[in-house]
Amino acid sequence: MRDVLPVLGRWYAAGVPFGLATVVQVSRSAPRDPGAAMAVGPDEEVVGSVSGGCVEGAVFELAQEVAAGGEARLETFGYSDEDAFAVGLTCGGEITLLVRAVTAERDPGFGAVAESVAAGEPVTVATVTDGPAPRGAALAVWPDRTLGTLGASGLDAAVTADARGELALGATGLRHYGPEGQRREDSVSVFLQSFAPPPRMLVFGAIDYAAAVARIGDFLGYRVTVCDARPVFATPRRFPEGVEVVAEWPHRYLRDTTTDERTVICVLTHDPKFDVPLLTEALRRPAAYIGAMGSRRTHADRAERLAEAGLTERELSRLRSPVGLDLGARTPEEVAVSVAAEIVALRWGGTGAPLTATEGAVHPYRSS
Repeated sequence: MRDVLPVLGRWYAAGVPFGLATVVQVSRSAPRDPGAAMAVGPDEEVVGSVSGGCVEGAVFELAQEVAAGGEARLETFGYSDEDAFAVGLTCGGEITLLVRAVTAERDPGFGAVAESVAAGEPVTVATVTDGPAPRGAALAVWPDRTLGTLGASGLDAAVTADARGELALGATGLRHYGPEGQRREDSVSVFLQSFAPPPRMLVFGAIDYAAAVARIGDFLGYRVTVCDARPVFATPRRFPEGVEVVAEWPHRYLRDTTTDERTVICVLTHDPKFDVPLLTEALRRPAAYIGAMGSRRTHADRAERLAEAGLTERELSRLRSPVGLDLGARTPEEVAVSVAAEIVALRWGGTGAPLTATEGAVHPYRSS
């Protein structure tokens, strides 16, 4: 959804109705996670994807129907063993979609949501998917305000409280309530989709490898900052557009920078005078991934210095060094792929093994 919102925001601002299909639930080996979206706008223009191509043709027709004035619909698609040509997911999974029309009258908060996401302002969108509440009704929830309604004041209040909690975690998924927001009932299903600001990637050491890592980090959706104490290397022209470049001692910059459980830290300096104070700071603060470049000999020396600096075994166990997965990488770009692969595997619990050597679902179910 984040990827297609700029286009949808323009359609909305122009007053053009469009059909929006959103993945609200998945099971087994589904190709896309909850929150994936596809929209059909003016002149049959299509943006986004909900299945990687398996059911897009059927969704296109549904989105056209609701955009032309039809009621919001909840549709489930799965693989058909009886008819291989039937609309379904050849991967064997199942996805449930909410298909609804978006107009200023039906969704008064959509334009403000698009603007907030573009500005990096956190917001959660709650949409009724099933039950006695109006299907497709939407409520936008910010930390300090709301816009829209789900049809009942009690339901709005309960969902607002939950939406703000989910926003703090950046979580997305279905929640269930009674018609007036009762916690112990489940007659109303509401899809909460959180748009937290993009996670940060902090790259220390303005070398060729850093440029490649910054490029792939930006591609993966991180807000990337490259930091180096040497101004001659820490220059924006050496890095992709949109990457922040800072000339500062790494440990001082990190000390004054907020990190959270989604932050990725890549230390590519492999120089003790930078590495030790920087990693001492990094390993004692929240982060999803902390990796450091260097040979095994460099790592052993670095670990010894960090232990001497007072880091515990538990703190040292957070360090991924040598950085990256074993891909046989040589060039800066190949090393960047190796680092990115390790970050993704750690995020989702992947093994890093070839899929041909594993069993079970390729896309196992992941709870939000």
